[in-house]
Amino acid sequence: MRFNRRTDLRDRIRNEEIRRRTKVTDIAHRISKLKWQWAGHIARRADGRWSRKVETIKRSVGRPPTRWTEDPIKVAGRRWLQVASNRYLWRSKGEAYVQQWTSYA
Repeated sequence: MRFNRRTDLRDRIRNEEIRRRTKVTDIAHRISKLKWQWAGHIARRADGRWSRKVETIKRSVGRPPTRWTEDPIKVAGRRWLQVASNRYLWRSKGEAYVQQWTSYA
């Protein structure tokens, strides 16, 4: 059986359309939303646990690997810990963060 390439390309259904029809959540959207919520949770925590102390450790010279805190810094600025204390502002910044990671070109 021979397929016409032109017909194959027109018959394809985009992932966004499949998710809309099946009402399945986009995993990239869900993961980025959970990551943002976790960052806010850690920033508001004030009990001195290690998860809060890790973000202040100095890194070695050269090009070190990316840290998880660099995403909140890109969206909310260097003072993201203070921004996280305002839950309303943090949620609005979180929507921008999630949109950034789930927008498709």
